[in-house]
Amino acid sequence: MIVPRIATAAVLLALPAMLTVIWIESAKARLTETSSTAGESAPVAAAADANYCNPELKRILRRVLMSCGLAGNGESRGCQPVQAKNVATMSGPDFNALFLPMKDRGGIVQFELDKSELDPKALGLIDKVFADQRGASWFFIVARSSPEGSIEHNRDLSKARAQAVMNHVRGRFQDPDLDKEVGMLWLGKEYAQLDTEFCRWERSAGEGGCTSEEINRSAFIAWIDCQL
Repeated sequence: MIVPRIATAAVLLALPAMLTVIWIESAKARLTETSSTAGESAPVAAAADANYCNPELKRILRRVLMSCGLAGNGESRGCQPVQAKNVATMSGPDFNALFLPMKDRGGIVQFELDKSELDPKALGLIDKVFADQRGASWFFIVARSSPEGSIEHNRDLSKARAQAVMNHVRGRFQDPDLDKEVGMLWLGKEYAQLDTEFCRWERSAGEGGCTSEEINRSAFIAWIDCQL
C-alpha cells in the first residue's frame, strides 16, 4: 500500500510543473501566431520617415502645409516672403539647410531673367521629379527670383514661377490627391536666397550657368518622405 501511495503523491507533485510547462509552450505558440498575423495585417505608412526628417523639418513641414499649401480647402494658395518668415521662424540660410539632404529627391527648375515660362528642359525635370513619388506624401514648390528689380516685381515674378510649376503638374498628372499634398511658397528676392551649393542639384539648366543670380531664378521642387 505504501508504494502506490508514494507513486500517487509523486504524480500529484509533478502535475503543477507539467501544467506550467504546457501553459508556457501554448502561450509561446499563441504569441508567435499573433505577432505574425499583426505583422501581415499592419497598415503600411503612406510616407517613409527618411533620415533627414528631423523634428525641426517636421515642424516646418506642418506649418507650410497648413499655411502655404493646399491642405484643407483645395484652394490654390501659397506663402509670400513675409508670410514665409512667420511660418519658418528661422533665418533664410537655416531654412534652406533643411532641404540640403533632399538632393536625390528634388530638382531646381531654372528660368530666364524676368521670365516665368517653362522651357522643354524645365518641363522634363518637373515630370521626372513628380513621377518619382516613391510613396512620399508631400510635394514642395519653392520659387525665388534674383536680386534685379523691385521687391514687388520679384514677389509677383516668383509667384508666377511657382504657379507655372503647379499648373503644369496639375495638367500633366491629373493627380486626385494634389490638393492635399502640395506646399507652395514664393520668396521673391527677400527671403532664403539659394547659395551656389545648390548648383550640385539636378537642374533644368544642366551644365548651363549657375551663378548666385542664376540659381535664384528658379523653383525648387521635391518630394518629402516624412511622417507627420
